Amino acid sequence: MNTCPRSFSVVICVYTEDRWEDILAAVDSVCRQSLPPLETLLVVDHNTALLERLGREYGERAARGEERAARGEEQVARAGEQVARAEIRVLANAGPRGLSAGRNTGIAHARGELVAFLDDDAVAERDWLRFFDEAYENPRVLAVGGRTVPAWSSGSRPGWFPEEFDWVVGCTYRGLPAGRVRVRNVLGGNASFRRSAFDAAGGFATGIGRREGDGRPLGCEETELCIRLAGAVPGAVLLIDDRAVIHHKVPAVRERFGYFRERAYAEGLSKALVARSVGTDKGLESERRYTTRVLPAGVVRGVRDAFAVRARRDRPGGLGRAGAIVTGVTAAAAGYLVGRLRTRGGAVTFSSGSIEREGARSRAGTPLAESPGGSSQVATGPRSPGPGPGPGPTSAREAAV
Repeated sequence: MNTCPRSFSVVICVYTEDRWEDILAAVDSVCRQSLPPLETLLVVDHNTALLERLGREYGERAARGEERAARGEEQVARAGEQVARAEIRVLANAGPRGLSAGRNTGIAHARGELVAFLDDDAVAERDWLRFFDEAYENPRVLAVGGRTVPAWSSGSRPGWFPEEFDWVVGCTYRGLPAGRVRVRNVLGGNASFRRSAFDAAGGFATGIGRREGDGRPLGCEETELCIRLAGAVPGAVLLIDDRAVIHHKVPAVRERFGYFRERAYAEGLSKALVARSVGTDKGLESERRYTTRVLPAGVVRGVRDAFAVRARRDRPGGLGRAGAIVTGVTAAAAGYLVGRLRTRGGAVTFSSGSIEREGARSRAGTPLAESPGGSSQVATGPRSPGPGPGPGPTSAREAAV
């Protein structure tokens, strides 16, 4: 057990006011951690109204916190728990629109030794950061992910939705090993990295991950980064610890079969980009085991459930789950083939590169990023010593694919 925990910067990327309550809940879950973070960074993706609203929200909370501090109340008891006052900063995405550039902006501003990422529609369990921290006792560990549990808007999993495809809704899927285990890549919505990992491998590649308004729900930016990281640092260890749990909201639209099919197709497109970047062997290494072992077992299980009396009662929809697995594999394979054809023609471009730290740019006299009408950051709680705001865009290494 580590007697001197490392410092965490938690990055939450946000883009729409439609998730206002979800954003507040995500931040609150970070503030309630048994291992409090050094700071929470809310990165707003090119949405001025949301940027200003969050600035007001946490500016007002900061004022209330200062009043409590003046009365000697460093922590406020709620339902028998102590809610730690951690610094919260609201930042504008300094790069192009999209999740990857938003994360890179957070990394550039991060002051912690470790950088954790939490989705804006998820809440972390109380010991989330503590379990992450324990894994970093090994100096070779450069990234640690956790277990993401779906919180279905309908109240329960659709009967046809196979657990083997929970990655479709951004959650941990059946087939991943249990416990604390070594993996090829972590899942981006519930992950942490040493800050030094980004110095070695660069940031998230833009042009792969999600962007608001895109016609297809692309992904795989964390897969590409993790493979690139393993290549940049010989002997690097990446882990998943299933005790580091978050609960991820699944909206009703993502419980529909049409979204399932579309997301599987988009995953195939994304995998083609990753394979073009890092090579087919590394890009599809984990997927081969998944498609040849995990998915066939899922089909058999679904068919068996459809004909077993007890399974039909306890877990209806067995044939639907088996059919969904076949559909998902077919859609992903089709997306991959289309993606390979596109990349061969040079129609798709993505970029990745080093991330210049906020402090380095500030000291060099680079203009600081600001939101309309004022600073792009708002701090709550006592400030940590460090440089002022101002992340720069990542320096791009273009990969024509």
